[in-house]
Amino acid sequence: MKKLFLSLVAAGLLLSACNGAGSGSKADSSAKTANAPVAKFEKESHDFGKITEGDSVHYDFKFTNTGKSPLIITNARATCGCTTPTWPKAPVKPGESGVISVTFNSAGKSGLQDKQITVTANTIPAETMVHLIGEVLKKK
Repeated sequence: MKKLFLSLVAAGLLLSACNGAGSGSKADSSAKTANAPVAKFEKESHDFGKITEGDSVHYDFKFTNTGKSPLIITNARATCGCTTPTWPKAPVKPGESGVISVTFNSAGKSGLQDKQITVTANTIPAETMVHLIGEVLKKK
């Protein structure tokens, strides 16, 4: 009976300690959000129109850090290997701009295309999506 009682007391202390630690987290969270970097893209999608199978297209997604702290992009990944993004490796200071350059190689592709590029950074939320869309026509 003593072991059961001590177990219940220990569990209660652990739960109250966890709840107490989180009590200030809402204020901390809103302060972090207010000071977080923000990647504001000029365009979140680009339509490259119609191209012939085998052609490559390139587009620069321009963005500005409209937040209050440096923007650090840690990754940019596309939905397939036919699309290659590159991004700034250095932090982008508040008020400064940068570019996510994307190249789409249409070899082996046909029809409507929507290539999603997921940009991971120290923003809230951590991931932002941009799209490269268009149509690939078969070679004649």
